[in-house]
Amino acid sequence: MAISPPYPPYPPHPGGPAEGVPLRHAHWWRRRSVRYGALITLLTLSGLVILALVREQTGTEGFLVGLGLAVLPVPLLLAAFRWLDRVEPGPWRNLVFAFAWGACAAALIAIVANSFATRWIATATADPAHADTLGATVIAPVVEESAKAAAVLLVFLFRRRDFTGLVDGVVVAGVTATGFAFTENILYLGNAFGTDQLTGDSGIASVTAATFFVRIVMSPFAHPLFTVLTGIGFGLSALSADRRHLLRVLFPLGGLLCAMGMHALWNGSSSFGDFGFFTVYAVFMVPAFGVLTWLVVWTRQRELRTVREELPAYTAAGWLTPAEPYALGSMRARRLARDHARRHLGRPAARAVAEYEAYATSLAFLRHRGRVGRADADFVVRERELLNELWRRKDVARPALDHAARLTAPPPMPVPVQMPVPMPVPMPVQLPTQGYGHGYGSPQSYGYGIPQGYGYGYGYPAGPRPAPNPYQP
Repeated sequence: MAISPPYPPYPPHPGGPAEGVPLRHAHWWRRRSVRYGALITLLTLSGLVILALVREQTGTEGFLVGLGLAVLPVPLLLAAFRWLDRVEPGPWRNLVFAFAWGACAAALIAIVANSFATRWIATATADPAHADTLGATVIAPVVEESAKAAAVLLVFLFRRRDFTGLVDGVVVAGVTATGFAFTENILYLGNAFGTDQLTGDSGIASVTAATFFVRIVMSPFAHPLFTVLTGIGFGLSALSADRRHLLRVLFPLGGLLCAMGMHALWNGSSSFGDFGFFTVYAVFMVPAFGVLTWLVVWTRQRELRTVREELPAYTAAGWLTPAEPYALGSMRARRLARDHARRHLGRPAARAVAEYEAYATSLAFLRHRGRVGRADADFVVRERELLNELWRRKDVARPALDHAARLTAPPPMPVPVQMPVPMPVPMPVQLPTQGYGHGYGSPQSYGYGIPQGYGYGYGYPAGPRPAPNPYQP
């Protein structure tokens, strides 16, 4: 296991080996193209089959109505997961694969497996109603969550560099579940529309309106919420050290079991009585959604703090300017840097700044893993690759990030001015006149005596009085 050095070596001279070093090996494209080709073929065939099955069940008109209604929450969910992934954004191809897997492959597996299992139970028990209930509460959660988890597993195994923590697991799992829910909603809404066509219902009292309210308005986050638990399990596995093999397996399995359990509770809520659905929704679904949202947002803030804490080591070595760690650790400063580059140098410059921010974030996370003893064996190679990518884009990114740092830097705290405290000036003490005589208390008294008083006095201050001087006049 590689351990990160206290300070990386100083960057080479511009135009040296840092320029033009690719992040991937030159021969890698061949094997990657074969994988991509096979994967695209599989997803395309799955999409065509699922399209034919859904259209057969709903009809052409029902399919179009279901498609138009089911697509409404998709942009909002995808934007939410993309927002969570802004600190270290993963490649678009991972998200496209996750959505396509959920909408095509996972949905096809779920339709075929659920139908087969429900028919087998109905044939074995001769009770179709019981078979439908058992299929919805037991078979469907196991089959659907396993099919969606397969996408998270594939990204975890084959795109390991892009899967480094909780947020990556949440985003991949959530996007996969969004694609799955999209296809499932087409099926449910299309069937509901077909039922309304047969019964003649329309408007708010129709089955289509009720289905739309439950699946699109009230619970568009249901499937993403279930599968996010699996993603958290894979995220914890990614954060575990390589030597903890048992934990790296138990975390994903535990997350998958939690996803199946919550999915089963949600599907079985309709059998808990008239208010079972609303009870499960209010007591379990909404609080779970709130807790997971808080967890992901907190994790995002922790990632920004990691960037601010780890990058100063590269500032000391000369790879970054002193202002960059602060700017890269602020989402507002990152956005201002991209806008500044786009406004002055065009879209290619803004894209270069965005890539610079992504590579710097990956570098901070890599160094953090090395500092806590969780670095992979290729730590040094990966660190050099990321530093080279930063060095190639520094001429465009550094001025933009410095500008953003100046705009977002907190104002300096005013230093309180301490006024000098005047030293106390001793007031002159006027002692009474020493003398012997008598007077009547007037300032203009005759003789040497105390100004106030009648009688004799020696005029000395308080304290022991000395013996009178017989030679004093």
